[in-house]
Amino acid sequence: MSIPRAQRRIRFGPAGWDYPDWAGTVYPKPKPKKFDPLRYLADFFETIEINSTYYGPATAATARSWAGRVSHRPDFRFALKLWKRFTHERSTAFARDEVDAVRAGLDPIAEAGKLGAVLLQFPWSFRNQEANREWLRDVAEAFRAYPLVVEIRHESWNEPGFYAELAERGLGFVNVDQPLFHDSIRPSARATSSVGYVRVHGRNYRDWFRKAAGRDERYDYLYSAKELQPWAERTRELADDPNVAEVYVVNNNHFRGQAAANAAMLKSQVTGERVVVPPRLLETYPEVLAPFVRVS
Repeated sequence: MSIPRAQRRIRFGPAGWDYPDWAGTVYPKPKPKKFDPLRYLADFFETIEINSTYYGPATAATARSWAGRVSHRPDFRFALKLWKRFTHERSTAFARDEVDAVRAGLDPIAEAGKLGAVLLQFPWSFRNQEANREWLRDVAEAFRAYPLVVEIRHESWNEPGFYAELAERGLGFVNVDQPLFHDSIRPSARATSSVGYVRVHGRNYRDWFRKAAGRDERYDYLYSAKELQPWAERTRELADDPNVAEVYVVNNNHFRGQAAANAAMLKSQVTGERVVVPPRLLETYPEVLAPFVRVS
């Protein structure tokens, strides 16, 4: 069903908000009394991807707290990453109580009208094989009540039958920017549901597959405006799809607030307007941000 252009939305934002290295680079330092980083970021971005749910399900109380802290922004939506039990720990079948634990942390956000997407992020080692296709179907069935988007990183999935099945099941496809190796899936502007999704990981070739690399090292990368411009064009292409109602553009290159800086740049490139950013972020990255921001 075609979505009227006036009803289509693009939401930009970073992956996560609770990083020690964001103090003084994104957030004020020292932080004011009762400073809430989530509420603060929601004043500048339309979405944030919750990554903590990858490590374990959120409790209902935590989920209600997240929704309440952004209630002042009616148009704000969360994306939540699915627990790794369903994407990375696949040696044994998942159980009903594990599904219920995840749902308990999703439902309060959905009921508050703040759930935009649930991200099923599979690793590069997840290849297009029958056992993996069956696993993906089972996970999608377990969480069919939510708007699901699927991220795969291996080129073997790049075939028409896979995209057709996503569309048939109402699953969105995640378009990724990542370091490109021989079997890495390439950049795209593909939508298979009413939710379009872009994830920008950075291009840290040295640490992407290095086993000893920590989270900060792997995602330590600051995009230039030139590098982001093709993704601005792909984002507009997704938003122009008459079957897409919402597009989420998430930057995952989080180290030292680089995700927030690049998310703001992408928003400006897509909309053609200067954007407001946290003052400390502009102080941290004045040269790359100056052409894209305005003073509030």
